[in-house]
Amino acid sequence: MSGTTPIPDHELTWRFGPSGGPGGQHANRAHTRAEVVFEVEASTALTESQRARVQTALGPVVRVTVDETRSQARNRQIANDRLQARVANALRPVRVRRATRPGKGAVKRRLEDKRRQSQRKANRRPAGDD
Repeated sequence: MSGTTPIPDHELTWRFGPSGGPGGQHANRAHTRAEVVFEVEASTALTESQRARVQTALGPVVRVTVDETRSQARNRQIANDRLQARVANALRPVRVRRATRPGKGAVKRRLEDKRRQSQRKANRRPAGDD
């Protein structure tokens, strides 16, 4: 699966329920909260290496729940977008950090700051306390 290939709909399990919080009768009656579940282990859209990578990053089951809007359709779209983004992010290769040495300018600035700080503290001591 590349970053542009979506997860097929038949591999997603959807559940809907009432959103929590205030909102009166609409919030109490309408099932606008959307939850999408993607079982990584059972996916046929991912290759074996991609499946292993996603499982390492996100676990065997990826679950996204959204209840931000009053519209079930909008919450469903947001949940789908977030799921796709999480899986795509898990598939992105991690760059290995290579240790580098500080530049000459950085070393020089650090040492001058240390000298300046040392001099500042030395100036605070009473004379004759060497």
